[in-house]
Amino acid sequence: MLSRLNDPIVAIATAPGRAAVGIVRVSGANLRSLIDALCGRALEPRHATLLPFLDAQARPIDHGLALYFPAPHSYTGEDVLELHAHGGAVVLQLLAARCLEVAAEGHMDNLRALRLAEPGEFTTRAFINGKLDLAQAEAVADLIDAGTEAAARSAARSLVGEFSREVNALAESLIELRSLVEATLDFPDEEIDFLQRADALGRLARIDERLHAVLASARRGALLRDGIHVVLAGQPNVGKSSLLNALAGAELAIVTPMPGTTRDKVAQTIQVEGVPLHVVDTAGLRSSADDRLDEVERIGIERSWAEIGRADAVLVLHDLTRLTQPAYQRAQRAIDAQVQALTRAPRLTVLNKCDVAPSPAPMDDAIVVSALTGQGLDDLRAALLRIAGWQAVPEGGFIARTRHLHALRRAAEHLVLARAHVQRGDAALELLAEEMRLAHQALGEITGAFTTDDLLGEIFGRFCIGK
Repeated sequence: MLSRLNDPIVAIATAPGRAAVGIVRVSGANLRSLIDALCGRALEPRHATLLPFLDAQARPIDHGLALYFPAPHSYTGEDVLELHAHGGAVVLQLLAARCLEVAAEGHMDNLRALRLAEPGEFTTRAFINGKLDLAQAEAVADLIDAGTEAAARSAARSLVGEFSREVNALAESLIELRSLVEATLDFPDEEIDFLQRADALGRLARIDERLHAVLASARRGALLRDGIHVVLAGQPNVGKSSLLNALAGAELAIVTPMPGTTRDKVAQTIQVEGVPLHVVDTAGLRSSADDRLDEVERIGIERSWAEIGRADAVLVLHDLTRLTQPAYQRAQRAIDAQVQALTRAPRLTVLNKCDVAPSPAPMDDAIVVSALTGQGLDDLRAALLRIAGWQAVPEGGFIARTRHLHALRRAAEHLVLARAHVQRGDAALELLAEEMRLAHQALGEITGAFTTDDLLGEIFGRFCIGK
C-alpha cells in the first residue's frame, strides 16, 4: 500500500447492502477534470450540490449530492470528491465504475493511475499527510467498531487527540531533559554538577508519575475496547447455563435437569458499566474416563478445557445443594487442579442456588448467587470488574490498544533504568541519555513519530475499504 500512495483512489465508502444513501469517495491530486466529467460542472468547495451524476453519454446514472474538498483541507490532505447517491449496490458500483472509466479514457494524466482503494487507504493518507497521528487514525477504526456507548465516547475523545496530547506532553518533557543531558555530554569539561543542578532525578520522577497515570487510563481504555474473556467452568448441572442466561438477560443456553445438556460453548457479550465482558458457557467438566460420557460430550469437555486455557478470568461455579457431598468434592478437587495447571488467569468462586440451599459456610472471596432469582448478580458483576482491573472514573477517558500498553510499559521500564543511572552520578550520563532516548522512542511509536511500514500495514490493513 505505502508504495502506491501517489495513485488516485476510489471506493464505495458505505457498507454493502440497501440503504437510503450510499457514498462513493475519491482521493487524489487535482480531481477537477473528474468532477467535470461526472458532474458536468465545477463544484464550490465544501458545499453540497444537488445534481445528476453523468455516464459517458451524459445521461444521469443517479441524482444526488456532490461535495468537493480541495487539498489540503480534506480528510486525506488530498483533493477529495464524495458522491452521495441512493444506497443501492448497483447504483454505487456504477458510480465507482464511471470514475475508473473516466481515468481509463486517458485524457487526464493525473487520473490515469486511478484505482480501487485498499482497506484503510484513505486513513493511511490522512496519517501520511499529517491530518491525523497514528493513535487518532486507530481511533477511527475503534469508533466504527465500538460495541458499547462508553467505548464509542472514549474512541471519539482519542480521535480528537486527547490520548495523543497526553503522550506528546510526556515526550516533550523527555525531550527537554534529553537536550540538557546531550548538552552536558558535548561539554564534558564544564565543572558543573549537572544532575543536581538540573534536578534530573526529580524531573524523571515527575515524568514517571505522569506516565503511570496515562498507563492507568490506557488500561481502562483497552478494557473498553477489548473487554475480557470470562469462562464459566464447573461440574455438570451447577447452573452455568442458567447464570449465562441471567447475566445476558436472555435465554441463550438450553437449561434442563439432565447432566451434559451443554455440549459446546455458548458465548455472549454483556456490558457492565460500559465494559464488554465476553462470557463463555462451557460443557460441564468431569473425568474423561467417566463411562457415562458419549463422544459428543467428550469433545465438548475438551473444548471447555481449551476455553479455560485462553481465558482472561475463570468463574468457577459450585452447586450449593451438593457442596458437602464427598463425590462432588473429589471431582471438584480434580477440576481445580487442572484449572490451575492450565491458566494463571484470575479465578472467582461462585456459589449458586442459594435460593434452595441453606446458607453456606464462609469461603474467602466467594460470591453467593441464585441464577434463578438474580440474587447476588450485582455483587458478581462488581467482582468481575475488579478482576478486570476496572476502576470507574469521571467522564474523560480515551480508547487504547494492546500495542499502546506495551509501548507505555516499555517507556516506564526505560525510565526506571534512567533513574538508576542518575543515582550513579555523572559517569553514567551516556547510559542515562540512551535510556531516555529509548523511552522517547517507545512513546513515539504510539503516535507514529517512530514507526515502521510493517506496523502501518498491520494497522491500516484491518480497516474497512473506503475508510
